[in-house]
Amino acid sequence: MTRYILALDQGTTSSRAILFDREGTARASASQEFRQYYPQPGWVEHDAEEIWESQLAVAQRVCTEAAVRDGDIAAVGITNQRETVVLWDRATGKPVAHAIVWQCRRTATMCDRIRQEGFDATLAEKTGLVTDAYFSGTKIAWLLENLPGARERAERGELACGTIDAWLIWKLTGGWTHATDVSNASRTLLFNIHSLEWDREILDYFKIPYCLLPAVRPSSHLLAETRLLGSWMPIAGVAGDQQASLFGHQCWRPGSIKNTYGTGCFLLMNTGSEVPRSHSGLVATVGWQRDGATTYALEGSVFIAGAAIQWLRDELGIIKTAAETEALALSVPDTGGVYFVPAFVGLGAPHWDAYARGTIVGLTRGSNRRHLARAALESMAYQTREIIDSMAHESGIRPAVLRVDGGAARNNFLCQFQADILGIPVERPATTESTALGVAYLAGLATGFWKDEAELAAQMRVKRRFEPALSPSRREELYAGWKRAVECARRWAR
Repeated sequence: MTRYILALDQGTTSSRAILFDREGTARASASQEFRQYYPQPGWVEHDAEEIWESQLAVAQRVCTEAAVRDGDIAAVGITNQRETVVLWDRATGKPVAHAIVWQCRRTATMCDRIRQEGFDATLAEKTGLVTDAYFSGTKIAWLLENLPGARERAERGELACGTIDAWLIWKLTGGWTHATDVSNASRTLLFNIHSLEWDREILDYFKIPYCLLPAVRPSSHLLAETRLLGSWMPIAGVAGDQQASLFGHQCWRPGSIKNTYGTGCFLLMNTGSEVPRSHSGLVATVGWQRDGATTYALEGSVFIAGAAIQWLRDELGIIKTAAETEALALSVPDTGGVYFVPAFVGLGAPHWDAYARGTIVGLTRGSNRRHLARAALESMAYQTREIIDSMAHESGIRPAVLRVDGGAARNNFLCQFQADILGIPVERPATTESTALGVAYLAGLATGFWKDEAELAAQMRVKRRFEPALSPSRREELYAGWKRAVECARRWAR
């Protein structure tokens, strides 16, 4: 009898693999970081081969750790950093360039031109997205335009392109399957979320050949088979990391909401079978598709969240580990008036300012690393509030509770301050690996490993609930300071 679902969680800074049992408990996990490339200011790249090698290595490691035998794994699920794009040679399976990461701002001027030409309205109507360098479409167009011979090779069918899930599926199947799921496709700026297909008008506008793109499949579905560990096993669940997290948090009802504190910060609200509309900087996206039904979501994306802590560690050298920030933050009563706006690659929702840049304001002679560490943590909570305020305005629904996950969600100071600045409780589940768990759920439901959502609901456990303790007047005073700091960061690089 099969004992596990293997979840492959390919993130922006590391690749992870987790084995989940029938109770939804992680029985083995492994993680491996990989290199980040910054060839020019505002540009971010990855080596797709290194991503594949790291993902393969951690998958093999967890199976060895758990003494997995032939037939122990019922299915594989894949969840991934979403808008990052890989372009590769179909014959060799080798990337023809570094992957362009979702954080990369190289196509900001292309987006300016799209808006000037008025095509952004068409993109918003068909894809649910705003015209921004964050999404995949302009990255693909840039590759075809700037790599010598790439467009001609693509038109001849010699090249393949896709988000990271499509790249991993290609590698896992030895090049037999070029596919993605609807949630990842909906992040490309090329996918019509109403008809659920690649949009010919948009492809023609960007001059992207249809044959370059992967087939689009449901999120919970038998997509392909892989011999990852020697025996055949199905790839039965695929979803972008934030949609997988929404499913993993069991936000299955319209109006339920979650936030993931990872490299970036991503807040999603389930909107059911209706495509949501936004006029305040949020985007509409496909949540998942299973059993013939499509669930949509409203999303606000923050580009830099946990990456700000990584910056304190790697670039400033004022901390050795991310875990240190909790004690540093608690060692001072407040930030001493310091605000840190981590707009290293611009600002996402609700501002969508590609020209904003990282800014620290309010420094005095007494400011020190404790204040800066606290300000970095508080910046995640402030950015989250901006999005929830926008969602409440758009939907008319003020959420009663926020469910959280991601590496930074383990930080008790952050969770408490988040509850304080929102004025609503924050719930942290027993497992903060909701992204991997969500895609495990999708794969397990497709293969009968779990019977239905009711069986999964019985597994839900909240480890800690943080209640707001800040006075309303102090809450609004702090938030007003944040909004002033954001204005200092806006339009800096224009």
